[in-house]
Amino acid sequence: MRVPSLTLAAAGAALLAPAALPAPATAVPPSERRNAAGGEDAVTAADLLARVDKCTQLSPRRYRTDADDRATVRVCGTRDVVFWKADLDIDCDGRPTARCNRRTDPLFAATTAFQQSDGRQLNAATLPYIVVPAPSRRWDFREHGVRGGAVAAVVYRGRVRYAVVGDTGPRDLIGEASYATARSLGIRADPRDGGVASGVTYIVFRDSRIEPIEDHAAAVSTGERLARRFVGKN
Repeated sequence: MRVPSLTLAAAGAALLAPAALPAPATAVPPSERRNAAGGEDAVTAADLLARVDKCTQLSPRRYRTDADDRATVRVCGTRDVVFWKADLDIDCDGRPTARCNRRTDPLFAATTAFQQSDGRQLNAATLPYIVVPAPSRRWDFREHGVRGGAVAAVVYRGRVRYAVVGDTGPRDLIGEASYATARSLGIRADPRDGGVASGVTYIVFRDSRIEPIEDHAAAVSTGERLARRFVGKN
């Protein structure tokens, strides 16, 4: 999870800025190909956003997106999902890779809250996952059908991408996803100065779970199925 201080992040970038890394090739996910083709069962960003346009607040208190911001973000819910609308900071924590390590990310941590089936930490560079705030009086995700491996739909600028809940962050902050999630959404994924300041909707399907957590294909197929049911396209 990013330490949400712009001053600290800027200082770290100045001291530890690495040489630019080549962008990985990103295939168009099956869900986007179907959406582009106009398949009858395709769930669009507009479909999902229409279902989360009103907030029944679940979190007793609101969250900040960065340390210096006011707490404005509510965690909301329906019978089927919990959701919030926030920014997207880049989580590069977990297994060290060429793109996520102490050189590329001054705030890098070599652990994630949830691990792969083989016991290794998650790979933020290749696995699309989102970050939820650590349990607190502000909100406890575990009490609302959310756990490690839960399936999430992440919506940004007309794109829908499916991910899993893979890490936890500070108790008072919200709005973060893995390097791979950002890349799939067309968001600059540099952990030092990437991400976007607003406009991202996170929708987590209650009582869902992918096992093993690293099976992204299963997350996509399950996410598509749950999304169709959520928007009434079953």
